[in-house]
Amino acid sequence: ILKVASSFPPDKAPLSKSLLLVPSALSLLLALLLPHCQKFFVYDLQAVKHDFQIWRLICGRIICLDLKDTFCSSLLIYNFRIFERRYGSRKFASFLLGSWILSAFFDLILVEVIQYSFGITAASNLPSGFLAPVFALFVPFYCSIPRVQVAQILGPLSITNKTLIYILGLQLFTSGSYIWIVAISGLISGMCYDSKMFQVHQVLCIPTWMAKFFSWTLEPIFSSSEPTSEARIGMGATVDIQRQQRMELLDRQLMFSQFAQGRPQRQPQGGMINWNRLFPPLRQRRNINYQDGRRSEQAASPPPEVSEEQVARLMEMGFSRGDALEALRASNNDLNVATNFLLQQ
Repeated sequence: ILKVASSFPPDKAPLSKSLLLVPSALSLLLALLLPHCQKFFVYDLQAVKHDFQIWRLICGRIICLDLKDTFCSSLLIYNFRIFERRYGSRKFASFLLGSWILSAFFDLILVEVIQYSFGITAASNLPSGFLAPVFALFVPFYCSIPRVQVAQILGPLSITNKTLIYILGLQLFTSGSYIWIVAISGLISGMCYDSKMFQVHQVLCIPTWMAKFFSWTLEPIFSSSEPTSEARIGMGATVDIQRQQRMELLDRQLMFSQFAQGRPQRQPQGGMINWNRLFPPLRQRRNINYQDGRRSEQAASPPPEVSEEQVARLMEMGFSRGDALEALRASNNDLNVATNFLLQQ
């Protein structure tokens, strides 16, 4: 599994939570209680170039003045918190900082190119907020997150686990007149940082002392405990549906526990112990007739062979081949369940 070089606990994702809550709260505060202060957070490159108001490159690129942009960017940050859990908060913060700085440079270039080529002055109409790093996160999202089909519609068209994120990004992309400039600069900066072009990942990074400081300040505020197994499920459903959901939840927990028990007992030749041969999976007992009583349980069939394509996808995400094989066997070749479990380790 990827080595996490971070001072923050990756499973708690404190940086993602702070970016989700703090800018949203400030945006609501400016929109509802302090509308006269919004002029200080306008992203006006015209004022930067002619009046040398350099501070607008910082203030104008932190807080969204449009509540629709605030809502969409907050949802995207919430979904992109998987990168903080994978890479660690320090590397995740370095990516956001690097793309934020690079995107300001590309904003200036794109605005000048548009004005020179088409005679359109867009320097004073760019949208405000922490938008460019959000668009930059689509680069690692496209490259490193596997695409798993969920449903198929209209022949070749299909819905995947990434479709909703792309739709949300398209909504943010079309929310303003010149937001596409910020989006393009964010994507370019994300590609430059993700491909390690010109070694920008070593220059634009968070120092260790700063990571420790924010770990000491942010972790107690935005830390949260793991969800308990007694969480309510099946709200508003019938008793049979609630029972089925409960059995599915227990089945998933059993697979995870089998995988956790098998890892320290991994052998070079035998691999992971096939617990399904000793204990039948709970999914085979879902359709028991409760009126006739319990029926005798049948022995579970041997697990199917692991798909090499799914193993390759997990290895592309940074996991070892042994961990990928064990996770896929324990999850009955379910790539989503296997990925979620490996990310929680």
